[in-house]
Amino acid sequence: MAMVSHARDQLDDPGIVAVSLDAPEAFGELFRRHSPRLHAYIKRRLGPALADDLVSETFTIAFRKRERFDGRAEFSAWLWGIASNLIAKHHRQETRMYRAFARTGVDPAEDGVAERASDRASAAALGPRLAKALAALNAQERNALLLLAWGEMSYAEIATTLDLPLGTVKAKIHRARIKLRKTLPEEKTDG
Repeated sequence: MAMVSHARDQLDDPGIVAVSLDAPEAFGELFRRHSPRLHAYIKRRLGPALADDLVSETFTIAFRKRERFDGRAEFSAWLWGIASNLIAKHHRQETRMYRAFARTGVDPAEDGVAERASDRASAAALGPRLAKALAALNAQERNALLLLAWGEMSYAEIATTLDLPLGTVKAKIHRARIKLRKTLPEEKTDG
């Protein structure tokens, strides 16, 4: 069994999907590879209470529909597309979370684990205003912007994930940035 597991480690994602059609347990390797980053992203979007459930639901749907994965897109983009559709169902929850953060200054997505001090200081200073600005964006602008910022995806990956033309993604991110600039202060630099 260790030999089979090692062989799976050498396969790319489409290869694992193909193997999982005959050996369903192989799909677990995709969970191991992609769930930490996906979980962190969903947690930032919707808070820790929903993150575990949505990651599980994302992988359940991906497993159930794995025969439909054709390999034309990256597996991660296909997976994040599923997650984005699930997140969209929770748009009102996300907006409420950002508005609460804007009102109180307490980040509801924080689970108490200390982050780097500079990140926390920056979040404390900008957090409520950023949350208010994010709550004011429409769902597609917010999705595109947060996939870029928190999902660390390229414009092309975002276009694939959201099933939108690349130009549309660029325009949505551009509009979102303009709206954020109107709400957030400019950073002062020395020099």
